[in-house]
Amino acid sequence: MTTELLLRYLHFVSILTMAGTLTAELVLLRPSLTRRELGRIALVDGIYGIAAVVLLVAGLTLWLGSYTKPSVYYSQNWIFLTKLALVGAVGILSIYPTIFFLRQRKGNPDDLVTIPAGLLWSVRAEVMLLAVIPFLAGLMSRGIGFMG
Repeated sequence: MTTELLLRYLHFVSILTMAGTLTAELVLLRPSLTRRELGRIALVDGIYGIAAVVLLVAGLTLWLGSYTKPSVYYSQNWIFLTKLALVGAVGILSIYPTIFFLRQRKGNPDDLVTIPAGLLWSVRAEVMLLAVIPFLAGLMSRGIGFMG
């Protein structure tokens, strides 16, 4: 097995893991939750965070490692740059829910915690943006958007 194949596999699996965990968060979120439920969602969010780190490490290594295509192939592609911007936006959007879940899970496990509407919208926006990224990757892999 080559390094490139392993990196591509990790990249792909991390995208699927992120999509699955974000979907789980979206399904589990309600207007109010117990701290015990928030602890479970925080665990799911932690898995999401690990997948995001794996995605970034594998993606950056594929981009800058020049395994099959030179890094300029990606760097001079506006679709790839858009994809990177969306990954950054998803990362920024994920900060608020993560901090909220970590802060609110502490205390009496049976206490009810009101979930801010903005948090739900943040997770929804993450899901929508994450859904666009693989489409952009498919376009980019076919050379669409290359400016060189």
